[in-house]
Amino acid sequence: MNARRFVFAAGVSLATLTPSLAAAQQGPSPAPADGADTPEQRSDIIVTASKRDTTLQDATLSVTAISADTLKEANITEITGLNGIVPGLVVARSGGGERLISIRGIGSETPANANTQPGVSYHVDGVYIFNSVAANAAFIDIGQIEILRGPQGTTFGQGSTGGTINVVTNQPSTADFSGALSAGVGNYGLTKGDASINIPLGQFAVRGAVQYLKRDGYAVATGVPGTTEYDLDDQNEIGWKLAGLWQPTANFSILLNTIQYESDTNGPAQKNILDPDPDPRRLTQDYPARSIIDTELYYGVARLETDFAVIKSITSFQKLYSRQAWDADGLTADLFQRNLLGGYRPPSATTPERLGARYDHVPLWQQNTESWTQEINLASNQDGPFSWIAGGVYLWSKNSQYIVEYRSTGGDPYAPPLPVDTPFNSPLVPAITYAELSEITRNAYAGYVEASYSLTDALNLTAGIRYNHDEYTGVSDTIGGGPTLTSGAYLQPTQSPGLTTGKWTGKAAIDYKWTPDNMVYFSFTRGFKPGGLNASASNAAPQLLGFANGIRPTYAPESVDSFELGSKNSFGGDTVTLNLSAFYYDYKNLQFLEEDAILFGEGISNAPSAEIYGIEIEGAWRPDDHWSLEGTASFTRGKFNADYLALDPAEAALAQYAAGYFGVGEFFANFFPASLARDSARENINGNNVPKIPKFQGSTTLGYVDTLGAGVLTSKATLIYRGEYQYRLYNNSAVDITPDYLQANLFVQYQPNNSNLSFSLSVTNLFDEAGINSRFSDPYGSAQTSDTFIPPRQVLGSIGYRF
Repeated sequence: MNARRFVFAAGVSLATLTPSLAAAQQGPSPAPADGADTPEQRSDIIVTASKRDTTLQDATLSVTAISADTLKEANITEITGLNGIVPGLVVARSGGGERLISIRGIGSETPANANTQPGVSYHVDGVYIFNSVAANAAFIDIGQIEILRGPQGTTFGQGSTGGTINVVTNQPSTADFSGALSAGVGNYGLTKGDASINIPLGQFAVRGAVQYLKRDGYAVATGVPGTTEYDLDDQNEIGWKLAGLWQPTANFSILLNTIQYESDTNGPAQKNILDPDPDPRRLTQDYPARSIIDTELYYGVARLETDFAVIKSITSFQKLYSRQAWDADGLTADLFQRNLLGGYRPPSATTPERLGARYDHVPLWQQNTESWTQEINLASNQDGPFSWIAGGVYLWSKNSQYIVEYRSTGGDPYAPPLPVDTPFNSPLVPAITYAELSEITRNAYAGYVEASYSLTDALNLTAGIRYNHDEYTGVSDTIGGGPTLTSGAYLQPTQSPGLTTGKWTGKAAIDYKWTPDNMVYFSFTRGFKPGGLNASASNAAPQLLGFANGIRPTYAPESVDSFELGSKNSFGGDTVTLNLSAFYYDYKNLQFLEEDAILFGEGISNAPSAEIYGIEIEGAWRPDDHWSLEGTASFTRGKFNADYLALDPAEAALAQYAAGYFGVGEFFANFFPASLARDSARENINGNNVPKIPKFQGSTTLGYVDTLGAGVLTSKATLIYRGEYQYRLYNNSAVDITPDYLQANLFVQYQPNNSNLSFSLSVTNLFDEAGINSRFSDPYGSAQTSDTFIPPRQVLGSIGYRF
């Protein structure tokens, strides 16, 4: 870390600790003058993600709430923008438009595999979202975003080994007619608009919202035929929401909601680390990437409040359509042909120069996901020392996937993907390097109960338990190196081995309030993520060949035992908050995407054991009605602590080529010795760093509000630091280190008195830092490594109107 970053790290730590020092000096805050607004009270923020409404400061777990205002000020339009401002959270962009979300190093290490479950469960208004690509969807009509850190063993169970993110949208209200309009323009051709309206109709209310965003690309590909600059990292999306509420009585309501989102872009910029152009925003690529994403979410909530309990039913139906295409080699044909992993063999005294593939393109990665959920829960509604919640959940999803990849020295590098019904004997089939057609169905159900008992007014005990049951069934077929069929379509999915898992998880906690505003808690939680099927596994061939290691048809569940000690504190009449947490994880069977000794046998394996530990700090100080200082910081470490011989795709290819078996044809012509060569590249991961854990990351924000002329001026300056981390568990020093970056943002808003208008200006990435969001090593195809960058300097001017 250089001097600038060291100073910033020290500054963030000081900012988060300042509130406690200030509280000791200032004592109680004076009462505000008549008519003056009090500073924002963080303890009044209500969080709902734990399924029992509670204030931020009373929640006995590590939770961060990001308001809609904060999203606006930082021009955050989707989840990647949360990097650095939430302790322990890393959102890494991956291939195929994915977002890999990790909290405290636990998330997803299975990129481009839609049939696995995430380690951080993603929700919209409490509804579980199945597919990680759907996390791209814009934040539409947001109230706040809640990030629960650590395993949520009782109320969420499976899929939340790392934590839970809940996007809370604004809901209809029978109280007032209201609405908002906003329009903005910025550099890179940015145009942005959103509108919302709430209409009360007696016992009914309707709320609608729409959001539009269009922007030119932050980056360009320079080798695409027909253009010298092909836009990448562009945005072209529209989303809308419509909700209806019926509330005939104070204790009964039915809410119906739909959120729709469409995105049609040229895809993300993924710059190969071998790209000779030093400009991070210019990519020497020759294939026109594309990305189309459509999501549909429908859900209904029925709520009945009785003297005994609040009964809630949540039903949802979801659809996702995703169609991606990208340049898998990340280079032009000439550059890739001489790349070692493309198959280049340098000349020797006895062997002439051998040129490998000229391109590796993925013209299609298509997903169609349908799913629905049903949850019923009851939460106690009586005063007294005992409170509880109990519920049952059913989840069903079906994910259909079709992948086509071409890698060749000849042929048409821009060939379209073959139709699914292409016959086996078509002359076009041999040109395919890899293809997959699969359909995986998941059925899951769970039951849970959690209860709290107050031994005294200050001492409280909490315990919960959950049973998770998952069943996977499916059909799949893959080809690589040529088909072996004699009739019918070139891909013919057959039944995969089924998998059933069952797991008990839960939580036990104790909390103590030594004052009404100061609390300490200790918790033990067990998190769980189900196992699953390897659709492209090599059907146990590694075992048949006598290999001790290799991809199996199924992979095991992963689990984590979490121990956390935390403290929530408010001082000086809530003008100061300081929240601290320290945690230790015992992590078992981490699921990760691994290469196989047999070509095209990639799949998911389990790393046996790791430990993760760290400290997190969140603080805020509002000494008066004008100034505010906020900060977050996290210090985290994670190591694998058991032996496992893992096979890195890049190292396997290098070993294969070093043994003289170049390309697909030479591998299959020398199947057993070529497999032995690849298998010899395995390395022990014991002692390696757990991926996606920055040793330090944090943010600090200084705000000032005051009267200026005939209005109110609000200004904020934010610094965000995201530390260096290892992208994969292989810890390959040449490709896996994702560097740190420092980002500065500014925001200014002016609101005239007695007016519904507001004028704002935001500048993100003020110093135009070419920070690397993530370093993505493609686990498939030619195993190229690419960098994805944070957005460059973005200036956005907006006009808003509320009524």
